[in-house]
Formats: sequence, structure tokens, C-alpha cells
Amino acid sequence: MSIVIPAYNEQENIGPCLEELMTLLVDQSGIDAEVIVVNDNSSDATEAEVLKCRERWPSIRLVRRQPPGGFGRAIRTGLQFVRGSVVIIYMADRSDHPEDALRYYETIQEGYDCVFGSRFIKGAEVKRYPTVKLWVNRCVNKAIQWMFWTPMNDLTNAFKAYRTDVVDHCGPYRACHFNITLEMSLSALISGHRIKEIPIRWEGRTWGSTNLRMREMGRRYLCTLLMLFFQRVLMSDDVVAERQRKLDTAIEVIPEA
Repeated sequence: MSIVIPAYNEQENIGPCLEELMTLLVDQSGIDAEVIVVNDNSSDATEAEVLKCRERWPSIRLVRRQPPGGFGRAIRTGLQFVRGSVVIIYMADRSDHPEDALRYYETIQEGYDCVFGSRFIKGAEVKRYPTVKLWVNRCVNKAIQWMFWTPMNDLTNAFKAYRTDVVDHCGPYRACHFNITLEMSLSALISGHRIKEIPIRWEGRTWGSTNLRMREMGRRYLCTLLMLFFQRVLMSDDVVAERQRKLDTAIEVIPEA
């Protein structure tokens, strides 16, 4: 399993985040897991904290990005370094929980291609969600449900699991910011992959500040949403064909001398 964690100025969060993950997944559960932390141009001690954790768990990997920054760019960079057959996108601010990451992995082993966590179905738990952002989240996700005829109600949440071959088939991704959460999940959805939604726990950060600015992100979410909507409506045959294609099967023909 590969866990990709984008991190920007998370010096107080990243150490406990990695310790919680590796203790449960590696030490207690015995899973062959790597964690890829993508340092997205942090100006604090985020990188030093990652290297401290790496001394105990060598399967923690650190990737240093160059400007320009951006959540989507960090995710795309991390995906380039993935070596596992399952990849999980995980937040550095400790809003996600290692127990849910373990449940994602176990659910993938049941035969699913993707596992999407929802904070708004029976069994889920949400703490410290800002009221305005919660209201916007619910409106946006309801619109996505109508547009894509899906019962899944938290597709904007970044915390999801994918088989690596799903990522390979649906990519390359283009989103540079938080709209990559929509690009990845909706691409898998319209391609017909087998997806299961499960309830998760989520907690708002207690240190630092989020980089998500709703006004700035609105146009980016809208662009990604419309692009994938029209792919679904006008190009569904090509989208499904891409899912079924075999990767790396082309060979060069060299005439005999």
C-alpha cells in the first residue's frame, strides 16, 4: 500500500500523523506500506519532522517539490513515486484517521477498485467543520449527485483509496489545486470502476490553517466539474474504452537490415 500525503507548513501535524499511520498499519497490522510525503514548498520544519520519523520507519519517503505550489500538483507528484498496488490520498493535518485507511485497504482486498469515504452517511462522525464550508460542501455535493446520477455524497473529500492501475488508466491528471479531488474521483466513477462508499471519521484541524479558499477554488471546481460532466455525456464510449485498455502493450517495429 502507498499513502500519498501532500504537506505544506505542517511541522506540528506531520510527525504525529506519520506516527499514528505507521504504528497502526506497519507495527500492529503488518501491512507492507510506504508513505510518500510531498513537501510542497514548506517554509517551516515540515521536512525535518518527516526525516525524524523516517529514522524509525524507513518506508517513509520524502519528496521535495519546487514552485509553483498547489495541492493538486503535490498529489500528482506523489503519484509518480507510488510503488504499491493500492494508493491512498491522506491529509497531513490529521483530519483523517489511520483506522479508516486500514478499512480502505481491507475493502480494496474484497475486490473493489476504489473506496470513497463519506463524512455524511450513517456511521460517519464529523467534528469542528466550519459552518459556512459545511453548507457549501453539502450544496456542491448535492449538485454533483444530480449531474452524475450517483448516490455518493462526499466526492469532494480528498481521502480516498484507488487501485494503482485505476490511477494509471484515469490519468494523467491536470488539476493543480484542491479540484484534483473531483478529477480523480469522478474520472473513476464515469469510467465504470467498482467503487464502494464507507463512513469515516473527520476532524477539523487544531493547528495551522487550511489552504482552501472557497472563492478562489470555485472557478476551478466548476471547470473540472463541467469538463468531466461533458466527458460523461458526450464521450462515455471513449472513457469506458480507456478503462479496458491494457497499459504498456505497444511495441516498436524495427525492420530487418
